[in-house]
Amino acid sequence: MATLLLLPGDGIGPEVCAQVRRVAQVLTPELTIEEKPYGGTSYDQHGTPLTDETRDAALAADAVLMGAVGGPQWANAPRHLRPEAGLLGLRKAMQVFANLRPAYCFDALADASSLKRDRVAGLDIMFVRELTGGVYFGEPRGIEDLGNGQKRGVDTQVYTTGEIERVARVAFELARGRSNRVASAEKSNVMESGLLWRQVVTALHAAEYADVELEHILADNCAMQLVRAPKQFDVIVTDNLFGDILSDAAAMLTGSLGMLPSAALGAPGKPGLYEPIHGSAPDIAGQGVANPLAAILSFEMALRWSLGQTAKADRLLAAVKAALDGGARTKDLGGFLTTHAMGDAVIARL
Repeated sequence: MATLLLLPGDGIGPEVCAQVRRVAQVLTPELTIEEKPYGGTSYDQHGTPLTDETRDAALAADAVLMGAVGGPQWANAPRHLRPEAGLLGLRKAMQVFANLRPAYCFDALADASSLKRDRVAGLDIMFVRELTGGVYFGEPRGIEDLGNGQKRGVDTQVYTTGEIERVARVAFELARGRSNRVASAEKSNVMESGLLWRQVVTALHAAEYADVELEHILADNCAMQLVRAPKQFDVIVTDNLFGDILSDAAAMLTGSLGMLPSAALGAPGKPGLYEPIHGSAPDIAGQGVANPLAAILSFEMALRWSLGQTAKADRLLAAVKAALDGGARTKDLGGFLTTHAMGDAVIARL
């Protein structure tokens, strides 16, 4: 029997994960659902954002779905014990290296986008973000005291051939099942790691994926093109830092950050890590107004990529679309439904 581990975490995480649980109980009653403390909540209870017990449960599950981590109340915690450190630690423990972030615009929300309808109607981009390397993990890093009141902050951007190849391979394989186009975004004009990225992607494309259309694009130009003509893209593969920034920018094209799910995948047969990308949203936490659709759609991705339930994933995606077509809207989408009521709307369509 398959197991889903829920890690509600902080802020609005518990609220949106509660709706995932409700949807899962209706759609997949055979699924075993476990829950563990995580993030700031775990730090308060156990003195660490990621306990050994939670880590081991994640490694033993078939899929892991988290809500959100972080909040201002943990801003003064030691950096290695902040909620975000728990997320980085979980990704490292699960060895998930490819972050899939779809930017899909439901037709009912095309007018809610920050761009005009003709720019976003039918939008369907898949970002493939490298997740375990780059500037977020590179060494050396830290803040040095230079004396005389001066300090220096150091972060290191570093990639190896193997790290680039494995995430690029994911992008090319995904493209073959979509529109067969990959845009690889980097800054090869000013960064050595970016130049290596372009060289490795080019070589892999020539050796194994010549049937896929490949475009190299500088990351800053990619950002501009996302707000100029986003539908030109199919699959965008990029590094950890640029993937973080570009996919968040694309989120606003879809109508709300509350609509964007994500999947973090590793080696075949290993559990995937799924999460909405909206963060903990401490300004609305506890009010019952958060949009749960990003979390529900993250469960849809878990069904598709880790749980082997493609037909049920299709059913859930159709239910979300039907709820939106029927006018269901939370506050971020210009509506008035509560978090629970939006869950009701999806379950009604199931």
